[in-house]
Amino acid sequence: MAAAADLLFAARIRAAGEAAGRRVVLLTSRVDARARIGAERPGLLILDLEARWLDALTLIRALKTDPESAGMTVVAFASHVNADALAAARAAGADRVLARSALPRLLPELMGAARG
Repeated sequence: MAAAADLLFAARIRAAGEAAGRRVVLLTSRVDARARIGAERPGLLILDLEARWLDALTLIRALKTDPESAGMTVVAFASHVNADALAAARAAGADRVLARSALPRLLPELMGAARG
């Protein structure tokens, strides 16, 4: 499951999931994110910290403090110049925090390691 502000990154995430034999659900709104994550309990959640509609930091905190979703792997990404957002994602409990430029290279590894 993923949320990306940029259609190019959304397409890359989907393609990497398909290559790994995984179904990738792209989230499109804050309401959609909460409902889909709650219903599907994905093993991997990739969040674009720069998707303004998402409020990713609040979502990460909520997921990591809920016993039912605490084991979900959360990967957050943003531009390397957005150091505050990257640090805030770490503090919120994201399992991995990546610069936007590193995400495409690491997607096969992330998809391969995802549970579920």
